[in-house]
Amino acid sequence: MDSFSLLIEGFGTALTPQNLMFAAIGVILGTAIGVLPGIGPAMAVALLLPVTYGLDPTAAFIMFAGIYYGGMFGGSTTSILLNTPGESASVVTAIEGNPMAKRGRGSQALAAAAIGNFIGGMIGTIALVLLAPTVASLAVNIGSPDYFAIMVLAFIAVTSVLGRSRIRGFAALLIGLTIGLVGLDEMTGQSRLTLGSLHLADGIDVVIVAVGLFAVGESLWVASRMNRKLDKPIPVGQPWLGRGDLRRTWRPWLRGPVIGFPFGAIPAGGAEIPTFLSYVTEKRLSRRKDEWGKGAIEGVAGPESTASASAAGTLVTMLTLGLPTTAVAAVMLAAFQQYGIQPGPLLFEQEAGLVWALIASLFIGLTLLLVINLPLAPLWAKLLRVPRPYLYAGILFFASVGAYAVGGEVIDLLLLFLIGLLGFAMRRYGLPVLPAIIGVILGPAAEQQMRRALQISDGDVVGLVNSPMAVVVYAIIAVILAWPLLRRFLPKAAPDRERIDA
Repeated sequence: MDSFSLLIEGFGTALTPQNLMFAAIGVILGTAIGVLPGIGPAMAVALLLPVTYGLDPTAAFIMFAGIYYGGMFGGSTTSILLNTPGESASVVTAIEGNPMAKRGRGSQALAAAAIGNFIGGMIGTIALVLLAPTVASLAVNIGSPDYFAIMVLAFIAVTSVLGRSRIRGFAALLIGLTIGLVGLDEMTGQSRLTLGSLHLADGIDVVIVAVGLFAVGESLWVASRMNRKLDKPIPVGQPWLGRGDLRRTWRPWLRGPVIGFPFGAIPAGGAEIPTFLSYVTEKRLSRRKDEWGKGAIEGVAGPESTASASAAGTLVTMLTLGLPTTAVAAVMLAAFQQYGIQPGPLLFEQEAGLVWALIASLFIGLTLLLVINLPLAPLWAKLLRVPRPYLYAGILFFASVGAYAVGGEVIDLLLLFLIGLLGFAMRRYGLPVLPAIIGVILGPAAEQQMRRALQISDGDVVGLVNSPMAVVVYAIIAVILAWPLLRRFLPKAAPDRERIDA
């Protein structure tokens, strides 16, 4: 009941004309940026992060909520129309969504994706309301060894499920941890990796790192591949669903949150795994096996609902523990830090008004997203005709302006483009960007928790595993690391069953 009353107060804050306007702006901007090829919600939030410097924190995070879900919808739009996923969570949507568009059913695919995002997000946000305060109250009793173990789990889980190989994932994590070391040691005051520059004594701003790796790195990567021809945009018309489509989609819409929310709430790498599991589940349960691979609408509805619910689950971990498990959560954590707010167990007590206004704005943003974007789908399709040279030149311009606004120093621009070149190199050699962002944000915090735990135990390494929770977390880490080896000893499915399922 207490959570319900706090949520009502949050709605009172979020529904003021000013905050409602920022929610609508966030939804429109997030969708407009997310609908462009190669730009997902993480890049949209990172690109617009500097724009909110002058805003009140509550208004800024309400706007970010709209950008978050708007960017997710935009990513599914490019996935369906151009077979160009705006984010990794939209990859599965392209499997059935793009064939639907090629068959002239792009409007139905967009509608299934939009309604799936709405239903999955609503159910996931309701679960966030019910579970987040409980998780936060339990997290108050977590000590330094437990926090360090959880952060190590986040490092291992994210690097293990992303990228072409674990080696590349750990290499990206090492890059992020190295960038996070730049600056003064908070405990000893010694400078680290500053190269004698006083400007680097405070470290490299997370906003510059996020915008550089996402926006600049992606722009350079696209520019290097401009000689490749793109498919022409497909007209989508007015989105609508017939009775037959609704009969086939309502069950996948409801099953999606059951799969997506738990995966989002644990450090498991975001929505990539649950969307794939949703696709496999819907394929197994479908009675129309012959349509799969040719445009089965269930393959759009289920994964999109799953991805949206997974995003809500991600916010549980980010708000209550301060652990970002996806790229968007990492950038939003940087936004909290930009306002001097540290997500964690005490956030619901110290910043209760902001947190519940943010949660209420998720409901508002999802509703606005459905109301605004269904009739505007043809307009988003026209935005795909913007020539990429103009598109990414504009992105570089706004990224530069945002980076300069961080500190008003020319060196910030140099750092932005150096990190952008690093992001380009990471894409060139198949290194995932998310582990690097996680390393930059969580690296310093993990180091502090480790050193505190060692100080309490007088330098004894046993101090890192002297609590039941830490032991359980390290056991989970051991299973994740040993899984490739353990999988060899598991019984394999019979070949005839595989052929039947196919």
